Amino acid sequence: MSADVDNPEVTSEEAKEFLLPQKPKGESGWKIFSKGIILENPVLILMLGLCPVLATSTTARDAAGMSAAVLFVLLMSNIVVSLFRKIIPNEVRIPVFIVIIATFVTIADYTMQAYQPGLYKVLGIFVPLIVVNCIVLGRAEGFAYHNGVWPSILDALGKAIGFALAIVIMGSIREILSKGTWFTLKIAPEAFQKNAVLFFGLPPGAFLVIGLLKAGINKIFKREG
Repeated sequence: MSADVDNPEVTSEEAKEFLLPQKPKGESGWKIFSKGIILENPVLILMLGLCPVLATSTTARDAAGMSAAVLFVLLMSNIVVSLFRKIIPNEVRIPVFIVIIATFVTIADYTMQAYQPGLYKVLGIFVPLIVVNCIVLGRAEGFAYHNGVWPSILDALGKAIGFALAIVIMGSIREILSKGTWFTLKIAPEAFQKNAVLFFGLPPGAFLVIGLLKAGINKIFKREG
């Protein structure tokens, strides 16, 4: 798994439940899908997969590109793992999952390199590193390997949308504050662009933004609780 598994947040009970085998237990399709967006958001709630989130959220466009790659890999790997779950030997399931995930990462990598070379250059090594992203591998092990194709599709879509929501929000905030643009479109006055807060375009700015988002989420959930 990725280096961010060493994050103390990942050892919490929520993260353990995210990675351990799960079964729908009569849950509706909507609940399986929706909880990955908010209640089990992999980034803002469980704090998983933070390396690509912090590194590729400099702009909204970069964040959207990474989101698309993660969505494709997570969805396709969940489908294949679920389809072949009954014939994958339990003893070698993790290497099999990695091979399956690596196959779709390669497809995403080459496709992006061919059709979006500029975006591919910016995202760099973080596209191939999706192979060991703890969100993707965790859902293969924790859900798709134990459930049918349709619930696995819903689970993948929910988690991928939750990931995309978090990283695009981060990318939007950082791009607007550091450049005065959004998806490269100028949305701020010329005066603001000349005096933009460049700090938010740097790595420390990523940590500050995700920290503020996490604090806001914690306050909302504490209030609701």
